[in-house]
Amino acid sequence: MSDAHNQQQSLIQTPKQLIVAVAGFFLVIVIGIILLVTFVTNTHLAGAGTEPNAQDIAARVRPVAEEGFAFKDINAPKVLQSGEAVFTAVCAACHATGAAGAPKSGDAGAWSARIKQGYDTLVQHAVQGIRLMPPKGGNPDLDDIEVARAVVYMSNQSGAKFKEPEVPAAQPAPAAAANAPAAAAAPSAAPAAASAAAPATSTPAPSSAPAPAPATAAPATASADTGKALFSSACVACHGAGIAGAPKVGDKANWAPRIAQGNAVLYEHAIKGFQGKAGVMPPKGGSAAADADVKAAVDYMVAAAK
Repeated sequence: MSDAHNQQQSLIQTPKQLIVAVAGFFLVIVIGIILLVTFVTNTHLAGAGTEPNAQDIAARVRPVAEEGFAFKDINAPKVLQSGEAVFTAVCAACHATGAAGAPKSGDAGAWSARIKQGYDTLVQHAVQGIRLMPPKGGNPDLDDIEVARAVVYMSNQSGAKFKEPEVPAAQPAPAAAANAPAAAAAPSAAPAAASAAAPATSTPAPSSAPAPAPATAAPATASADTGKALFSSACVACHGAGIAGAPKVGDKANWAPRIAQGNAVLYEHAIKGFQGKAGVMPPKGGSAAADADVKAAVDYMVAAAK
């Protein structure tokens, strides 16, 4: 057989064809890179915040104090919450976990002795506070009826059969009816009184004595003793043992990130209350103390953690 049958056929047989093939290969690669770069640069890639809209701007300029707080109209009529709603918002912090020795809702064994005390006693303890239980669960804005409903809800979950209290009907004030005749007679009596007093009215002589200077009230400042006293009566319930996620007094590690927020934030959280990741801080620790006293208590705990 001839060598022509054994010789393999090749597309590149001359040096010129080899050069053309290599040049074409590189040309295809260059064109592919150009197309890829063109695709990437023409795609709209905008980072977060590069084109802010009205909602983004409003979220950025919103005051930090509004985070976690809901504004309400104090002039609007109060709508009383149900017992379950009060339990979820206020009572669950302790009565759902058993923190600070609070009887867990649904634990018939823990509630049986308390239920035997009666409805009135349980409501009184819840409204006024008892032991580590702050008045109204630490929320002084709650109405007594709302607290009573929460007591009924937890008690009935644990074996009681209390009836949920109802809002008492508004009674007309008897004083308004009694004063009606006097108010009707007032127009006729007023001219007589005015005419009787007219002759006795005279222009007072100018006085040479200088007018007394208006008194200036001294600024109310809470001392360190005031802060310590409020801590011992209200704050120690949680901050003394670290209950419900509260940082223990003197625990520098837990207080360090809170102190870094600044006193203004700490004061606001202590006065208005705060919902954190680990627990709930009731307004003013559940007390009715003045704002200055609450700030003094915060200063006391901050000083103990430095």
